[in-house]
Amino acid sequence: MSEGQNIQETPKAPLPEGTVPVGIGLLISGLAAYIFFKVGQMALGKEGFKPIVALWFTSFALIPGFFMPVEQELGRALAHRRALNHGGRPVVRRMVMLTSGIAALLILVALGASQWLTNDMFEGYGIVTVALILGFCAYAPMHVARGIASGSGRFTAYGIIMGIDGLMRTGTCILLWALGVTSVGAYALAVALSPLAAVLVVAARGDITTEDGPPASFSEVTPNLGWLILGSIMGAALVNAGPLGVDILAHSDDAARVTAFGNGVLLSRIPLFLFQAVQAALLPRLARLAAKGDLDEFKQGLTLLLKIVLAVAVLGTVGSLVLGPPILDIMYEGGLDRRTLTLLALASGLYMLALAIAQAVIALQGHKYVAIGWLSAMVSFLVVTAFSSNDLFLRVELGLVAGSTAALIVFSYALRARMQAGAIPDAESMIDGILDNP
Repeated sequence: MSEGQNIQETPKAPLPEGTVPVGIGLLISGLAAYIFFKVGQMALGKEGFKPIVALWFTSFALIPGFFMPVEQELGRALAHRRALNHGGRPVVRRMVMLTSGIAALLILVALGASQWLTNDMFEGYGIVTVALILGFCAYAPMHVARGIASGSGRFTAYGIIMGIDGLMRTGTCILLWALGVTSVGAYALAVALSPLAAVLVVAARGDITTEDGPPASFSEVTPNLGWLILGSIMGAALVNAGPLGVDILAHSDDAARVTAFGNGVLLSRIPLFLFQAVQAALLPRLARLAAKGDLDEFKQGLTLLLKIVLAVAVLGTVGSLVLGPPILDIMYEGGLDRRTLTLLALASGLYMLALAIAQAVIALQGHKYVAIGWLSAMVSFLVVTAFSSNDLFLRVELGLVAGSTAALIVFSYALRARMQAGAIPDAESMIDGILDNP
């Protein structure tokens, strides 16, 4: 292949057509989460399910926060090498070392905090703390596999990983319920170990194989890792902060209320799943525009995405105001009022808008602005939750709205500043942005 041919094909290399499987994987993963919460509460009851709610939101506050940046940078580095026809195996080796180090650090921290986690977060169930630690071991290879899939243009494999992870977790939950199992530990392990099945499937398909190539230094795989990790941790913490905040602030006899709040948060995320599906459908076009470095066309594509996101956010908020309580009654036997559901939906809608703009800022090489924005959001959440009200639910709801609003303001300013500075989108940063889904 000539150098000229290689340059012409580069725009299509990082994110080729065929990303529909990603949307399907997102849909399956989202539906599986709702079914898991429903069946789990049928098996354990709302009070008995509370440790699983705490495990769920703790896991997804920590795991994506630390491992999503590894996935992003691995995908970016592999896409760059792929465009140059260089094998990516040395990059994968470097990232496996880095991922193992991060997992080991998280395990050590969890072991050090195990008594507090067991007694204060997981209702005295030590097996749930063990499940959290096993989750670090299981989700680390899953994020590496997803990074290989995205960076290699294998988005069918990416969708398979997401789908099987959700299906395995929920299928195990359904089987446990059908067998009459009421052990909290069994359901906790279903949360923790499901990613391993997804990794085994794509490995058996040969979807995470890479070819040997030039040696890789850490500078090749970590140019934006620090900013990505900070932003990812804060973003993941914010999106999962509601149930965790309620859990920490609640009394020991409020287990059922904690579970109900978790149900409401999950319900409020329906628009977020729709946004991710729409985003997956728009991926090829946005990626080609970024690869071309055409700022005007990129603005047009971004404007279209933001209009869709705004419509989905408004629809979700109004829908929660009008239909939230009866839908929650049908899905999870209620437990929350109209105000709570509406504020949770508003916070989710604002978060979704902030996330969409943050992805555009990253595509314009504004990684540090995104980190600052999510950090500002988390600080806003903590301050408002601490001082706004004595009502358990209201203070957390207002904190979530304030946090998402702060992120939206910072990212909007950063996007305008990057565009005025003449920043040009590129395909590698676009991969970082598109995969930035705390």
